[in-house]
Amino acid sequence: MKYRQLTQTQRYQISALRAAGESKRQIVAILSCHNSTISRELQRNSVRSYEPETAQHKANIWRRNAFKRDKRVQWLTDWVTERLKGHWSPEQIAAFTRRMNTSVQISHEWAYALTHRDRLLGGRLWRFCRHRNNRDRKRRAKEAGLGTTPNRVEILCRPKETERWVTLGLWQGDTVLQGHKQSSLVALVERRRLLARRWSKAFYGRAS
Repeated sequence: MKYRQLTQTQRYQISALRAAGESKRQIVAILSCHNSTISRELQRNSVRSYEPETAQHKANIWRRNAFKRDKRVQWLTDWVTERLKGHWSPEQIAAFTRRMNTSVQISHEWAYALTHRDRLLGGRLWRFCRHRNNRDRKRRAKEAGLGTTPNRVEILCRPKETERWVTLGLWQGDTVLQGHKQSSLVALVERRRLLARRWSKAFYGRAS
């Protein structure tokens, strides 16, 4: 069930249903709300009894003071912009706000979104980013099949005789890649005789 905030009418309904002796489960069924929503509402706004006026007043204050995903006070946006122009990464900016232990904090996703919105409006803030605001780089690389081996066989499907390593000629291989086609290392080990071979792109295909 999708989360939705309670309305003023629903809060008065909760008060009336509680006065009529209805249980939380029955209130959830009548209002078609999530069980945790009703539980939090009653826990936050009940002293001797549930008070819908006080609950609505608190909700209005919280909504006015809440920071939305796309909206921040102007001074904070300006501060993040200056840090980005100083070649701070969004991760560094987010970590700095957490260490300062202030009431206003941001995430690195929000800083990336700020540069993206600025670029769509014709701004040049993205030029100061280390990754040039390539937000979907990892997703596009995964969709393109980069870093995967065609027709590979999972390690769980290997023959059972390989579990004891008593047969000659069974090799175990590992591959390490750096970046995208920058360098690579392949290591092969024959576990029965402890023979090893290593191939590296830096060695131009020569084994050692």
